[in-house]
Amino acid sequence: MSKYQTREVVKAAVNLSGSDRDTLIDRVIEDASREIDNLTNRFFIPKTEVRYYPWPQRNGRGYVLFIDDVDLLSVSALTKDGTDVTAIAAADYFLEPVNETRKWRIEIDLASSAFFANKNTRQRAIAVTGSWGYDNQSASIGTVVSGLGTGTTATSMVCSNGAAVGVGDTLLIESEQVEVTDKTTVDSGVNESGALTASVTDTTVTFSGVPTTAVNVGEVILIDSERMRIRDVTSTTVVVVERAYDGTTLATHANAADIYIYRTLTIVRGVNGTTAATHANATAASRYVVPGDISGLCLALAAAYYQAGRGGWTGEITGGDTVIETRMSALAKKREEVRKHYRRFALAAV
Repeated sequence: MSKYQTREVVKAAVNLSGSDRDTLIDRVIEDASREIDNLTNRFFIPKTEVRYYPWPQRNGRGYVLFIDDVDLLSVSALTKDGTDVTAIAAADYFLEPVNETRKWRIEIDLASSAFFANKNTRQRAIAVTGSWGYDNQSASIGTVVSGLGTGTTATSMVCSNGAAVGVGDTLLIESEQVEVTDKTTVDSGVNESGALTASVTDTTVTFSGVPTTAVNVGEVILIDSERMRIRDVTSTTVVVVERAYDGTTLATHANAADIYIYRTLTIVRGVNGTTAATHANATAASRYVVPGDISGLCLALAAAYYQAGRGGWTGEITGGDTVIETRMSALAKKREEVRKHYRRFALAAV
């Protein structure tokens, strides 16, 4: 199931560095995402699947199929007659309401000769194959640099902009969705030009040449064992960085040290009902974007779960003579606002 927040964002929120608790952070994000699904009776990253409906529907009209159990975004196939299926052509039906992204009924075009029907039973008489979910908004992450061009079983890819992708994101590459489960380095193809001292004020990194794919603000580079976050890109070969990023140790680095960039993504292929496929290098890729209040609540819940877990769900985090109180009740208002805004209720009896 898709996550509504990333590992990197939650770690920053709870001021956590290093990788020793990454598995725990991933787990609390998953728990928070599923709580939001249950709270709203919705899911916020689309799935591709077949859903079945009885016909005729009780209290319905013969040419209308009500979809009241989940948000419908688009239809790729519509069939009637149960297991003895007969296709209804796309030109012979409408998805309604016409001016809204989310549809909740399918109407036969009364100017056509098409009709809904069943065979031996009204149960599961109509099959709707399509994309389901609250929304399908996405944002570009650049391109697939390598990794997916030779088969459908690869579980690693290199992207062109590591800053645009977080662990937990669901990506869309052509018609395939993939889930990002980790992010590691790839060789930039260039080295450091000039030494770096072990000082937080020595923040200018000069590359020995132009990397194959331009670096971006927010990306993380690795020189020896020190991570550095790029704060500014002043030219194709010069960047300004934050030293000793993510809990790594500030160190000196000799001239011509290798520079690595965090762009290698570990992925789960063909998620949410999509099919794994080959994708050529330079194929465009995007990540799904959920509504801001949904990602915000997911962040708040995940951070609260993590902090509460540190205190054994006692309501307190202790450290020596210091006691910090944790109050899950502070989330009640934010949770209720999301519930009121997004909660899905049945539209019709089927």
